[in-house]
Order: sequence, then structure tokens, then C-alpha cells
Amino acid sequence: MANALEDHFRKLENLYRIAPINAFYEPTLTISEGAAELSIDIQSKMHHAIGAVHGSVYFKALDDSAFFAANSLETEVFLLTVSFNIHLIRPVSKGRITAYGRLTEQTGRVFFAESKLEDDEGNVIGTGSGTFMRSKLALNPASGYA
Repeated sequence: MANALEDHFRKLENLYRIAPINAFYEPTLTISEGAAELSIDIQSKMHHAIGAVHGSVYFKALDDSAFFAANSLETEVFLLTVSFNIHLIRPVSKGRITAYGRLTEQTGRVFFAESKLEDDEGNVIGTGSGTFMRSKLALNPASGYA
């Protein structure tokens, strides 16, 4: 079973890697059982007018890491984000940010996950928690799950 899960994790990582939106953020994602780690190197194109990273970058890192932590244990269908809440704790303007997502609970079709976002010095700069639900969209090679 472990090999099947490892294969699932790599397929999810590939699915993520080929998503068109990721051409802008250029994130890296590593998935394990009930967990996901996502990193983004900060670029000036991600800054708001005052020179710090826009909150959308925080949201993407937090949501995606929590989402894939949850989807790591769902092997048949793609999950959907039902709700996601974030707390922006401190600004960052350079370096690398890393989000650590973890599944906290699963009840039937619903998954709950949390994530924390750190700068490259290990300071927590944001946190998030979300609810994710099974969709009817099958995980298959045609969608990039390969």
C-alpha cells in the first residue's frame, strides 16, 4: 500500500506542477501522507505598492499546502476547497516562503486541514485552515494526474 500512496503523491505533484497558474508563482510542492510542503521564492512581481508580498501569495501557499495534505489521502477524486481562512501575521518582501499543510480530520466526504507559512528564517508569517470536499472529478491521466 505504501508504494501505491507514494505513486499517488507523485501524480498529485505532477498535476500541481502543470497547472497554468503556477507559471506565475513558480512553487515547489512535496506531498506525503496527510501533509504537504510548498515553497515559493519571492519575486518583486509579487509585491503590492508598498513593497511587501501581496496577501494573494500567502493565500495560495497556505491553501495549496492544506489542500494537497488533504488530497494526499483521497485517491479517487479531486477535492474542492469549500472554505479557507487565513491570518496574515507579518510582512515579507524577499527570500523564500514555505507553507506546511497537514490534514487534521476527515469525516466522510469532508476533509479539514491547517497550514502555517514561514519565511526563510523560520518566522511564522501566516496561518490558515480550510475545509475541503470530495468532488465528482476523477483523478485521471487526462487531467495531468500521471
